[in-house]
Amino acid sequence: MSSNEDPSDNLSVTPPKTWATGVPAVTHALEYSLGQTSVRRTALTLLNINQAKGIDCPGCAWPEPAPGKRHMNEYCENGAKHINDEATSHRVTADFFREHSIAELDGKSDYWLNQQGRLTEPMVKRPGATHYEPIGWDEALGLLAGELKALASPDEALFYVSGRLNNEAAFLLQLFARAYGTNNLPDCSNLCHESSGAAMQETLGTGKGSVSLDDIHTSDLIFVVGQNPGTNHPRMLSALEETKRNGGQVVAVNTLPEAGLMRFKHPQRPRGVIGRGTTIADQFLHIRAGGDLALFQALNRMLLEAEDAAPGTVLDHEFIQAHTTGFADFAEHARKISWEDIREATGLSREEIQAVYERVLRSRKVIVCWAMGLTQHKHGVPTIREVVNFLMLRGNIGRPGAGVCPVRGHSNVQGDRTMGVWERMPQRFLDALEREFGFTPPTRHGLDAVNGIRAMYEDRAKVFLGVAGNFVRATPDSAVTEEAMRKCRLTAHISTKLNRSHTVCGDTALILPTLGRSDRDVQATGEQFITVEDSMSEVHASRGKLPPASPHLLSEVAIISRLARRTLGQKPALPWEDFEADYGTIRDRISRVVPGFDDFTTRVAEPGGFRLPNPVNSQVFPTPSGKAVFTCNAFTMPDVPKGHLLLQTLRSHDQWNTIPYAPNDRYRGIHNARRVVLVNPADLEALGITDRDEVDLVSIWRDGTERRAENFRVVGYPASRGSAASYYPETNVLVPLDSVADISNCPTSKGVVVRLEPARTAG
Repeated sequence: MSSNEDPSDNLSVTPPKTWATGVPAVTHALEYSLGQTSVRRTALTLLNINQAKGIDCPGCAWPEPAPGKRHMNEYCENGAKHINDEATSHRVTADFFREHSIAELDGKSDYWLNQQGRLTEPMVKRPGATHYEPIGWDEALGLLAGELKALASPDEALFYVSGRLNNEAAFLLQLFARAYGTNNLPDCSNLCHESSGAAMQETLGTGKGSVSLDDIHTSDLIFVVGQNPGTNHPRMLSALEETKRNGGQVVAVNTLPEAGLMRFKHPQRPRGVIGRGTTIADQFLHIRAGGDLALFQALNRMLLEAEDAAPGTVLDHEFIQAHTTGFADFAEHARKISWEDIREATGLSREEIQAVYERVLRSRKVIVCWAMGLTQHKHGVPTIREVVNFLMLRGNIGRPGAGVCPVRGHSNVQGDRTMGVWERMPQRFLDALEREFGFTPPTRHGLDAVNGIRAMYEDRAKVFLGVAGNFVRATPDSAVTEEAMRKCRLTAHISTKLNRSHTVCGDTALILPTLGRSDRDVQATGEQFITVEDSMSEVHASRGKLPPASPHLLSEVAIISRLARRTLGQKPALPWEDFEADYGTIRDRISRVVPGFDDFTTRVAEPGGFRLPNPVNSQVFPTPSGKAVFTCNAFTMPDVPKGHLLLQTLRSHDQWNTIPYAPNDRYRGIHNARRVVLVNPADLEALGITDRDEVDLVSIWRDGTERRAENFRVVGYPASRGSAASYYPETNVLVPLDSVADISNCPTSKGVVVRLEPARTAG
C-alpha cells in the first residue's frame, strides 16, 4: 500500500494466534523499516536503539537489561517500527501544505497523515485561512508569545506534554509554565495511568512502581493483569521468559486471550526460531471486564480465612505490624464480600480462583503488573488499592522479587512527571523551584487533560500548546474535544510528524517541527544528549545518530527556551540562553531541585545510567502516618443494562498509541480493517447479531445523551462474556468526557457501555 493512499476496509479474519514474536515479527519489523528509509539508516537505528551509548527507543517504557547483558538487537518489532517511523526519509514540506487544504487533511486517516513523513519547517494557519503557510521561527514564537502575554490570566493557557518528551525539555517546560504563572500542565498520564499514581500515593506514599528488572527475573509468581505485553511492550515477554527459566510462574488476567501470554518465541534464541518457544502464562483467568477488584477481594478474603484457620502460617504479621496501618478495619471489611458477588463480577469459577490462591500460598515473592485494563475503569483506583492490600498481606512490598509494577506505555511518561509536569505537584517541589530560581511558583492546582478540554469548551482556556503527542486523538469524547480545540484563539503543537491535532485548529494554529530521538542535537557548546526515565525508575542517556530531517528543525529544549525568553523577558531572570546552549546546565539545576538526581550529568553519562531510589524498597512509606495503608474498598462492578455490552478500547498490534502502522491486528487475526468490534459468539447469538454484520456502536450516558461510532464489522471472538473490544482512536468518540475514574479523573476507556445497532449507512 502506498503511503499516499488511505487504507480501505477489506476485512479478512484468520484464527487468533496462540504465540507471539518469532521470525514473523522480525520480518514485519524489517519490511516496515525498509519501507520508511534506507538500508543504511535502518542499520544505524537498529544497531543503536536501546544500547548504552545509543538511542533510547521512543516507544514503550520497558527497561533495558544492565550493560553487558544487552543483546546487540535490544528491541522488539514495534520498537523497530517506531524508531524507523521517526527516522523515515519521507518529508512534509511547504509545498505539501500548499497542495492540501486543512479541510482535506482533516478528512484523511491517522495512517495517511503519519505516512507523509517528517515535518521540516514551521507552519502557520492564520485566522480565516484554509491552508497552512510557512513562517519563520522568530515570527512563530513571537506570535505564540504575544498570545500568551495577551491573556487575561496565565490560567487561560494549557501546556500539554506527551511521554515522548525528554527530561531536560520537560523540566524547562514546567519551569516556563510556572514562571509564567500557571500549573496548567496536563499530560498523557492523566489519560492512562493516573489511577495508578492516585492509588499508590495514598497507600504507599509514592506513585511509582517498586520493582526492578531483576525482581521480575527472580519472582516466584507474577500476575499480569489488564495488559497485553505482546503488542504494547513486547520486551516484557523476554523478562517473563527469564522468570519462567528461573522457576517462577505467571498468571494472566485479561478479558481477551493474548498471544504473547500464551507462548513466546524469542527471535534471538534457537528455540524461538525453530522450536515451540516458551509457555508464559501458567494460568489464564478469562475475567469479565471490570471484575479485577472482585478477584483481588476474593483472594484477600481467602488469605484472611486461611490465617484464621491456621494462625501465624499465612500472613506476614511482622510486616503488617511494623509497617502498615488500617489492617483491622480492612480485615473486617474484606471478610464480608460474598462468593455470589465474586462470581457475578469476575465470571470465574470458584475452582479457577482456588487454583490461583494455591499458587499464591506456594510463593514467597509475588509481583502484580498491570496497565490500562485496571486504570481506565470508574473503580480503577479502588482496584489498585486492593492489589496493594493483596501484596501487603504476605509482605510482598519492599522485598526482592516482589512488589507493585504499573507498566507505563510510553518512553518517558514517568520521567515527565518526575520533572514536574503535573498539574498538582506537591508543595515541596514548588518550594525547591523557588529556592533554586528565585521566584514564587503558583500554588493553585492546575487543569488536567479532562478538565483542560472542559475549560477550552467553555472558553475559559484560550491558548493550547501541545509538546509531542497527538492530543486530539488521545483524548475522550472526540466531538467535544475537537469543538473545544477549535474555540481556542491559538493552538500550537511541537511535533516531529503530521497528525490529526494539526488539522483541528484554533483561530490561529502553529506547527513547530522538532528533532526526533534519532536526530543528532548540536547546540552552541557542541553535541548534546538527553535523558529519560523508564517504567522502573532507571534514568539513562539517549544520543541521536542521524542528521536532522531538516536544517530548519529546533530541539524541544531550544523551542521552549526561546519561547520562554520571548514571553517572560527578564521577569523572572532565568538563563534560558544557557539552557539552550548546554543541556548540562539544565541537569545541574535538576540535581538541586529533584530528589535522587545528585551529580546528574556525571552519573547519567555512565553506561546504563542510574536508578532512582524508591523509599518503599527500604520499607519507608512517605504517607501521613509514615506507614503503608490498608484500605477498605467497597465491592462494585460495572452496571451494564440488558442488551448492552461493556466496550474496552485498545490498540491493534500494528499500532503505536494513536497511529496505526498498518490496518492489521495480526495476533488477533484481523486484517485490512480497523472499524471492527470483537464480541463473544454467545453474546452475538443472545443479541440476535450475526458475525460480520455491519453495526453502529452507540454509547449511553447517565444524562440520556448518546454517542455513535458508525459502520463497524462484528467479529466473533473469544472476548469474555458481556464485553466487547474495539480499536482507538476510532472509538474515542464513545467515551463521554464526564465518564472518568473516581479520584484520578482518568477517562474510562475500558468501561464504555454500548449497544450494537444495524448500521444506518451500510458501507
